[in-house]
Amino acid sequence: MVVWRMTSLVKWILILVGLISVIANIVIVCLYSGRLPKCSSKPNHAFMGKHNERSTVFADLSADEYLQVRDYMSNQKDLDISVNALTKPSGNFLFLIDLSLPRKADALGYLDNNKPKPVREATAVVFYGNRGHIKEYVVGPLPNPIYHRDVTVERYKEELPINARTVTIGEYALIFKFINDEVFTKLCKIVKESFDVSKDKTLNGFEGMPRGVKSGERQTWISFFRDLSGMYIHPVGLEVLINHESTNASLWSVKRLLYNGQYFDSVEDLIKQYDAGTVTKIVYNHVQNYASLKPKSKPTGLSPQQFYAQGKRFSVKNNHVMYLEWSFAFGLSSLTGMRVFDIRFKGERIAYELSVQEAMSVYGSITPGMILTKFLDSSIGIGRFAHELVRGVDCPYAATYIDTFRYIDVSAPHRFRNSICLFEHNTGRPLRRHFSDFFSNSYGGMVNSALVFRTITAIGNYDYLWDFIFYQSGSVETNVHATGYISSSFNVDGNLKYGHKVAENTIGNIHTHFINFKVDLDVLGVENVFQTKDMKFMNVSLPWMPERYAMVPQLVEAQLKTEKEAALRYDTKTPRYLHIASNRTNRWGHQRSYRLQVVSFTGDSLPETEPEEKSMSWARYKVAITKHKDSEQTSSSLYSQNNMWTPAVDFSKYIEDDESIENQDLVAWVTTGFLHIPHAEDIPNTVTVGNGGGVILRPHNYFDEDPSIHSPDGVYISPGSEGNCENNKMACLAEDACSPVIEPFTYNGFEGTMKFEE
Repeated sequence: MVVWRMTSLVKWILILVGLISVIANIVIVCLYSGRLPKCSSKPNHAFMGKHNERSTVFADLSADEYLQVRDYMSNQKDLDISVNALTKPSGNFLFLIDLSLPRKADALGYLDNNKPKPVREATAVVFYGNRGHIKEYVVGPLPNPIYHRDVTVERYKEELPINARTVTIGEYALIFKFINDEVFTKLCKIVKESFDVSKDKTLNGFEGMPRGVKSGERQTWISFFRDLSGMYIHPVGLEVLINHESTNASLWSVKRLLYNGQYFDSVEDLIKQYDAGTVTKIVYNHVQNYASLKPKSKPTGLSPQQFYAQGKRFSVKNNHVMYLEWSFAFGLSSLTGMRVFDIRFKGERIAYELSVQEAMSVYGSITPGMILTKFLDSSIGIGRFAHELVRGVDCPYAATYIDTFRYIDVSAPHRFRNSICLFEHNTGRPLRRHFSDFFSNSYGGMVNSALVFRTITAIGNYDYLWDFIFYQSGSVETNVHATGYISSSFNVDGNLKYGHKVAENTIGNIHTHFINFKVDLDVLGVENVFQTKDMKFMNVSLPWMPERYAMVPQLVEAQLKTEKEAALRYDTKTPRYLHIASNRTNRWGHQRSYRLQVVSFTGDSLPETEPEEKSMSWARYKVAITKHKDSEQTSSSLYSQNNMWTPAVDFSKYIEDDESIENQDLVAWVTTGFLHIPHAEDIPNTVTVGNGGGVILRPHNYFDEDPSIHSPDGVYISPGSEGNCENNKMACLAEDACSPVIEPFTYNGFEGTMKFEE
């Protein structure tokens, strides 16, 4: 009894001491943090110039402008247009409203020479199901439109057939009903025994594309997957080919089925052979969801966070961004995604436009759902799927977040909260540095702090991170990194030729990723030339010993004169240095230029003998240089996916006329990407590390010296000045430290997801 009392007394004393210690620590922390000033959220930097109100010529349409265009178009009785998102294919549906970009000459006149502001207009895309074609209209002026003009033939040189249209939400709703009525209802016994499908437990479909093998067809192989989170890596072994060419859904039909590697001509044929025992049956086995992204270990702690000790050094107003010596305008196209305009450094325009054009994948498989699959994402809408970014994960917690509005396959414009983020980022390695150890001692260096402009698009199974990065050295980088889920197919005999087994009965299929960017560089104006530089070893006699020779690397320079010369194919050796150059020189007599440095790990492009290749002919070229034309706005189109054989835009035709590119307004079309051979570590999710590509625009003799030498971030230390703050702000970090302002965590990303019913 005495021992128990002593133990109890000691326990209470320890608890009391611990409690006092906790209270004391809290008091100390509170007292200390009370002395720390809160970090300013406002920019604390003198920018070069002011925000440019004229950048709004590139601004995306506002919610009000979308509504004005929608209402104007729906009020034109002769057009007979529906704005109901569930409009059937047989109806006339206003599918898309987007900004119609001004002519470049008009925009430059307004930006630089006080010419009149270009008329603000929108593009409206209408799927005329009851007329059998697609129309594009320019609608204006905005706000309060009063006219519309059919520009279809002007833009594409031909009428657009209705089967080139994207599958709309209204068509998807009918496809879901058709599959349920014509497949699952009839196969209820088979799908119950094979996949445990019942009234309350279903399968999800994933489409192969293109929808057929020739123009005019609209036949889609649909592969089925378990209804689990991350369904894309849970194939079950059932695939169905449906013919939905007609805009009248009552004429649709099931053409073929694949069950466990065996083909059947009809649903009835499968039932008959299944019941007769001539089919190798799939036996349902319950599996854990290996595709779930729910952490398998409980999250603990926090990753390192960044904050702005002296306020943000960038500012956003309307669609205009200022950062140190940089400024640019921005937009987010529903079809092509991220784009920036009027990029200036130290007040000089570097580029007129830098934009995403297309994301394409070609798959390999033995099963029909993927054997012909070639995805062209702009035909679905790259920017369409830019949902809310998760604070602290998709972007730094303290980033600035921007809302966007879009009108595509909906009844009214949708707001996508926080779908763009902007932040200054310490890359974790110096931009430049040198430690001097010989003869004299000193250290000079500079942190690589850059502005990142980002969105992320979740297009079906893949998520793409799109970054535009602005460095203090005068360089701009645009890149993409892929994550999300791989596409997979059911493991049948012969499929290991097309990928690796990554889970039970699951093959991760080999595929390519090709990304196309438009780089409209204006180097000191719009009269530029295209130059290449490289090296070769030359056998040179030594000046002081003429009889002795040595192989010495030598500079090789060339200027390419026509579009065909400057179409640099992936399957040929490309010069390592590619330049858009002006005819003006720097202090040292060299032409001032910007270099295109492509970072790419692509697989092979589709052979030109394949009829579908015309829809992705831009992928032939690592870089292609063309003379700027307002009629050559994009390298792909909304209609390429579903009419690959006679695409509305065939990029190779931009090059066929072989125009001069000497002293012209030049556009570089840059293709990058990577080959993906899926592996076990792609389960559950593909990581961004190593899965990406991009292009860096680097000044090359553009300046007389590295412009970052003027940056306020420079550090210089000499013996005896180690603690001096004058040339080393890091020495004063403790004095300048502040307490970050933490915004509350919110997430509204599920507001903008696709709905297939009212």
